[in-house]
Amino acid sequence: MAGHSKWKNIQRRKNAQDAKKGKIFMKMAKELYVAAKDGGGDPEMNPSLRLAIDKAKANNMPNDNIDRAIKKATGDLDGANYEEVIYEGYGPGGAAIMVELLTDNKNRAASDVRHGFSKHGGNLGENGCVAFMFDRKGYIVIERSTTSLDEDMMMLSAIEAGAEEMETNEDTFEIFTTPDQFQDVKKQLINEGYELATAEVTMFPQTYASLSDTESEKMSNLIDHLEELEDVQEVYHNAELNDVE
Repeated sequence: MAGHSKWKNIQRRKNAQDAKKGKIFMKMAKELYVAAKDGGGDPEMNPSLRLAIDKAKANNMPNDNIDRAIKKATGDLDGANYEEVIYEGYGPGGAAIMVELLTDNKNRAASDVRHGFSKHGGNLGENGCVAFMFDRKGYIVIERSTTSLDEDMMMLSAIEAGAEEMETNEDTFEIFTTPDQFQDVKKQLINEGYELATAEVTMFPQTYASLSDTESEKMSNLIDHLEELEDVQEVYHNAELNDVE
């Protein structure tokens, strides 16, 4: 992964999400629901739920909303029954795309995603057609402007806590972990006083696809369309977008 900064693409997604807080809260509620449904409502005994709670709080989701989503999953409140679904396909220029959804209506979700791909020059593929091109990793970003500590010291702290690697860029330090080590590394860095710009378990492409300006614009439109869909939680891709501001 060395040599390629992920932060601008992450920022692009987050900036788009920040403009739609209501929808983000709905996404977080679904994620909390599924995590609690699968592993129970106690975050101390359910790492997936603990991660979902951290993510919800990072997005400023109110505690009452978090509690309500968990109670729906554990049967204390009535609620919809959500399923996790992943669709895979190709965007303009052959870029690989994975779309993660939580839905209470798989037929609607499939139709919406298929329409989005078709409308913006993509093709929905079979399960597994691009999944092998991505790796799930813990990802932590520390912005240089928030710390005056030594780079070597920061790297040592991250590695000692279980990080796999750290990339140094002009504006950021990007730290990568296995999903299992993510919480340990995050906790260690917070305890040592580092301010984390982002901390999440997410998918990263193993290689990136170069697109022309026209293909890049079409790809951006496809991503925006998919992210607007009611059931979509995350959109992952391997496109090297020409403009991610």
